[in-house]
Amino acid sequence: MAKLKITYVRSAINRPARQKRTLEALGLRKLNHSKEVEATPQILGMIEKVKHLLKVEEI
Repeated sequence: MAKLKITYVRSAINRPARQKRTLEALGLRKLNHSKEVEATPQILGMIEKVKHLLKVEEI
């Protein structure tokens, strides 16, 4: 599987609770926090829901 580097770049203030929980499930806590994840269908679906708050790069 491909690896992705996701970075939390926009604030979740005034966003629905569902989007905040998705960020937490991805393991992103603070702004500019990055994490490397496997590109599974579940992870890609979560990234798609909050892509406006993230920067995604392939590794």
